[in-house]
Amino acid sequence: MTMHQNDELILVDEFDNEIGSLDKYSCHLGEGQLHRAFSVFLINSQKELLIQKRSSSKFLWGNYWSNSCCSHPRYGESIKDAAVRRTYEELSVTSELTFLYSFKYQATFEDIGSEHELCHVFFGKVEQTIEFNEAEISEIKFLPLTEVETFIQENRKNITPWFKLEWNEITNKYLDLF
Repeated sequence: MTMHQNDELILVDEFDNEIGSLDKYSCHLGEGQLHRAFSVFLINSQKELLIQKRSSSKFLWGNYWSNSCCSHPRYGESIKDAAVRRTYEELSVTSELTFLYSFKYQATFEDIGSEHELCHVFFGKVEQTIEFNEAEISEIKFLPLTEVETFIQENRKNITPWFKLEWNEITNKYLDLF
């Protein structure tokens, strides 16, 4: 598993106020502890969304398709700085990210653990060559924006729950920004 058990995640209340920290592994056990997270959606000039297939070594949702990048900020790091950092670490992409919205969700993965996150969603543009981190990602692809919903429906059992929720919100409220 690629989860660094000693990484400290930021525990938050439903209003995103910091209430402590807990190691990454413990945050994801059982029903999960509510913690701060982010998701990034990157598009290119052809109006295609970059999606990734998570590495098989991921603790939760390994080999599932997801949005361009998702992770957690470090303690003391702003959410936007964390999103920029992880986008570069996972995809070797530097992009100006724009905040869209935040939401809270909880999703359980088999009998292994859960995500319980207050997630901040960003979007950005990508034009450079992508060299993905194989410890984090097993595959990437660009999908025309008009085909993302069909891809999600056709691969329903292999799509991360947050990607489904976020794409629904983006298509309902933010797609014109893309």
